Amino acid sequence: MKPDKLTIESINYDRYGRLHFNPLYHFSQGSCFTESDLEYICKYYDYDGAKSISLAVGKTEYSIQSKVHKLRKNGLYSYYKNLNKHW
Repeated sequence: MKPDKLTIESINYDRYGRLHFNPLYHFSQGSCFTESDLEYICKYYDYDGAKSISLAVGKTEYSIQSKVHKLRKNGLYSYYKNLNKHW
């Protein structure tokens, strides 16, 4: 007897150990970062790292790392880190 509509998604990693896109874990992938997301990322990135934050926010690790890099380059990282509006 086959299970009805039960599929097991395989979990794959890239050569850097980052989790590939998986809709079970990356539920917000493809949508814009909210102000709350940016504040959370900047506030906890140094403590939790990209892997933990990617699962909390619902985006891939690469998306988190890329966003942090862009925020730091544009001087907005410390702004969101000290915002204290949502977190």
